[in-house]
Amino acid sequence: MKTNIVLLFILSISLSFGQKKEIKKAIKLFDSGDVSGATSLLESSAAIFELADAKVLNQKIYLEAKIDQANKNFEAAFEKYQAFKASGGVDTGYDAQLQTLTSDIVNSAIEDNAEKRFAQAASKLFLAYTINTETNEDYLYYAASSSVNAADYDASLKYYNLLKDINYEGITTRFVAKSVESGEEVEFSETEFNLYKKTKEYTDFREETSESKFPEIVKNIALIYAQLGDDENAMAAVKEARKSNPKDLNLILTEANLYIQLNENDRFEELMKEAIAQDPNNGSLYFNLGVVNAQRGNASEARGYYEKSIELNPDSESGYLNLVSLILQGETEIVEEMNSLGNSRTDNARYEVLKIAREEIYKECVPILEKLIGISKNEEAVNTLMNIYGTLGDNEGFMKMKGLLE
Repeated sequence: MKTNIVLLFILSISLSFGQKKEIKKAIKLFDSGDVSGATSLLESSAAIFELADAKVLNQKIYLEAKIDQANKNFEAAFEKYQAFKASGGVDTGYDAQLQTLTSDIVNSAIEDNAEKRFAQAASKLFLAYTINTETNEDYLYYAASSSVNAADYDASLKYYNLLKDINYEGITTRFVAKSVESGEEVEFSETEFNLYKKTKEYTDFREETSESKFPEIVKNIALIYAQLGDDENAMAAVKEARKSNPKDLNLILTEANLYIQLNENDRFEELMKEAIAQDPNNGSLYFNLGVVNAQRGNASEARGYYEKSIELNPDSESGYLNLVSLILQGETEIVEEMNSLGNSRTDNARYEVLKIAREEIYKECVPILEKLIGISKNEEAVNTLMNIYGTLGDNEGFMKMKGLLE
């Protein structure tokens, strides 16, 4: 009986020694850069590790996590790092290893985005966020953006709602100054910034703080809901955001766009006027009001908005074209009446009156189109003006526009 006990004890010591020896060999292979060698050794020694103690098993799990990381099996790697920690594993480099894993994941996601593999990038960036949800919030934001690029609206909605729930703002601060020697602007870390302030090598020190991304996040939530046909949740998302930030221009415009999709033009116009009160020099806002009023048959109001849009943004091709289109709408009624007339003396007299009225409409469009063509050789503008010159009998103008088209 004693012999059997001694024998079992010796076998136990031998097996334990073998396990430790094999795991050390595998770790040494990995540390030397032989990832495949370490993998092969773990696989060939699988039977030895089946009865290993907790310490050896933890070493094995930790090594397997590193191998998965090296092979870019990032999710498996993170799961094994978590298993190592949960089972009481201790390693002085554990936190640094997770930071390295995060960097590897993010770098891989950057490559995916560059190659337009947006869905894969989004999944990796979300994993990077999961590794440390307190410090890696930015990666959740980028995961949402990549999901939008992938047209995976369910995933992007999930990520944006998470960002909203944690009140993510993504505000960053740039520390910049101008080099005395080169005159160029240089960006510093905060520590460098405070250090160089005490020298004479740089001037014009300033801190630039970015705007909060929260309004953009809520806007995107609303737009995604709208894309998915869920107008109710889209509107709820915007209204919730506007309660805390009622003067935010982006949120006002987002709500206005939703009303356009819902064909509620009255509410859209109210909100556009509210937006103009916030940003009175924004030509695009006046242009949008012009479009809505034109669609509703309010020609006079639409014209005023288009003219104000052009005044504020004189390079806007759309403003000129829409204004000309609006003016030319007045031609339709004239042409219809002209076509309805007979050949009596009264009808012929009326025809001449209408012909002059039609020409006046054309003449009104000429300086607007000429101004646009002076800014940009817009093909639609050139073609329209050529036809107007032809109708007015201006052969010189007609040939000039024809030459531009050719």
